[in-house]
Amino acid sequence: MLRDSVYADPLTQKGYRADKMPSKSMSKTSMTPRTILFISKGEDSASTRYRAFTYFPYLRNAGWRARHLTASRGPVQRLKILLCARHADVVVIVRKTLSPLFLRLLRSVSRRIVFDFDDAIFVRSNGQPSKRREQGFRRTMTACNAVWAGNSYLADAAGRLNGHVSLLPTSIQPEKYDIEVDKPQGHVDLVWIGSHSTRKYLVEAMPALDELAHRHPELRLKIIADFDLETVHLNTMPITWSEAGEAEELATSHIGIAPMPDNLWTRGKCALKILQYMAAGLPVVASPAGINKDVVRDGETGFLAETETQWNDHLENLIGDASLRKRLGINGRKRVLEDYSESATAAKMLVDLERLS
Repeated sequence: MLRDSVYADPLTQKGYRADKMPSKSMSKTSMTPRTILFISKGEDSASTRYRAFTYFPYLRNAGWRARHLTASRGPVQRLKILLCARHADVVVIVRKTLSPLFLRLLRSVSRRIVFDFDDAIFVRSNGQPSKRREQGFRRTMTACNAVWAGNSYLADAAGRLNGHVSLLPTSIQPEKYDIEVDKPQGHVDLVWIGSHSTRKYLVEAMPALDELAHRHPELRLKIIADFDLETVHLNTMPITWSEAGEAEELATSHIGIAPMPDNLWTRGKCALKILQYMAAGLPVVASPAGINKDVVRDGETGFLAETETQWNDHLENLIGDASLRKRLGINGRKRVLEDYSESATAAKMLVDLERLS
């Protein structure tokens, strides 16, 4: 189903507070707002939320009218996209590659097209090469006027096909996670946030976590997702993800974990869960895969762990040292504020739009 999302008032529809809005100095003096159309696979997609909707207030204050259409198959839906694209100043395709015919039609009616992505969509999700995905990626890169990439690995891949690539890291609202909560006493809660598609990464780490819980019965694992896992020693707490409850569930935890293998697919990941942990003031233990190595400063905001021994050692240190957890958590939140806040990324996006329009 194709849905037209025009956020005329993001303050109410997206829960933004007036005191958290971008500065009015960003506003344009033009009486006629320019239009930017975002096309994605769906409103509930993480890419749509974090790389489109979150920037609507900043775009509006800078003189843009932001719209969103969900793309799906069917001539009626595609016709609506083409009609809207014809009247847009800039069209942004979020993560989704289009069929050759529809991409040509969209190119013919659009003034400027930007492709935005935060995953290695040119390979399979298991890290193996895919000729079909590579062809779709190449076709899209060469059809667009510019590309917004979520990390340097993705930017390098796009840069081989398009001469106008900007690095726009996936960013978050740090203030959303700045809440006062009481953490559970008598337990140390690990937390993992994700979805069924990344379940396999947590499954691979479970034997080490289960063995660790055998030595530390106070250890528990909070799984914020759409599944639970069977364990022998580790007490798991499955939490159904919700946007409203996400921040509190993270803040009431003690340690954020991000296990992940290193391959051609995972190098395209943009460390969203790590940024969320750090924004919530949690120390992080993560695999040194892809952008994780850049986001996590080993020994300062958390620890990088590649082997089972490293995972056990770092987690044991954090389990037994509340002051260490606090210090790393404070450093992590500071890093998010400085380098991964959505206001900083919005400024980069607006500069690029001025260049394009």
